[in-house]
Amino acid sequence: MTLRLTVNEVAWKQHVQSVARSYPGIVPVVKGNGYGFRRWNLMPLAGQLSDEIAVGTVFEARDIPSGVTPIVLTPTMTQLPSTLPRATVLTVGSVDHVGALSRFGWSGRIMVKLQSSMKRHGVAPTDFKKLMSYIERTSLTVHGFSIHPPLDGDMALHLDDITKWLDMLPADAPVYVSHLDVATYESLRALHPQRTFRVRLGTSLWHGDKSMMHLTADVLGTHSLEAGERAGYRLTGTIGPGQVVLVGAGSAHGVTALDDGRSPFHYQHSRLNLLEPPHMHTSMLFVARGRAIPAVGEWIDVQRPLTQVQVDLLQWTA
Repeated sequence: MTLRLTVNEVAWKQHVQSVARSYPGIVPVVKGNGYGFRRWNLMPLAGQLSDEIAVGTVFEARDIPSGVTPIVLTPTMTQLPSTLPRATVLTVGSVDHVGALSRFGWSGRIMVKLQSSMKRHGVAPTDFKKLMSYIERTSLTVHGFSIHPPLDGDMALHLDDITKWLDMLPADAPVYVSHLDVATYESLRALHPQRTFRVRLGTSLWHGDKSMMHLTADVLGTHSLEAGERAGYRLTGTIGPGQVVLVGAGSAHGVTALDDGRSPFHYQHSRLNLLEPPHMHTSMLFVARGRAIPAVGEWIDVQRPLTQVQVDLLQWTA
């Protein structure tokens, strides 16, 4: 039972290098499931692109290449893991975040997160001076400031999210930004040449043209069902005769039905219907009699966002 991601290595690496060259000051983001590649597979290449790598949480700050600084994007209110490198930069966006780090004995560097129109983590402009004054009374060192605009909205909104903060920040402090296209990032740097900007890139860096990637799962077995027979965890009935197809990927891999309830599985450019929702490591499909069915051992296409799946096998092709 295997969920497999097949990647054209040459095309993918060309894409990654091209994106990195387009963004001076790039900080690769390697978080979560590693954008479908698994984090430890991306870390070596990320370390070649930058002297800093952004990760999601304090528990992901591992497998960092030697000499590279991990930057944790999400504030933490829990005990810091013993595996956390001392060179790590931790993010804070409130007095509560700073207080938690002080309680846990952290005396290293921090990134101060600034509120954007997304209004997720980040200090509001009205609370900025209070937060900076509080930080000054600790042993923490400010490494830089970060602003995370939303994904939606036009680039003018994203640019405004960033520039409205600049007069409040120390002139020599680096500013970390996200979700800017190349033209907007170039414009930002040109408008503020005295500033040091660094851009965090994840999806746009690691995901390119979909033709270079292929997500598949293997077929573990098939058997016949007659009309009215029931099968599956929920003993789902069938309205006609056909074949149950058992596929080696399920909810444990992050493989679920699509948002509209349709099956994520395809065979010979046709969607294969779910008998019931995918469960743990196996999905049960139902193919009406007379339609083409995959053979045991064949691989069928899986339609899921790579940021949401845990693949068993990463396979590079030429």
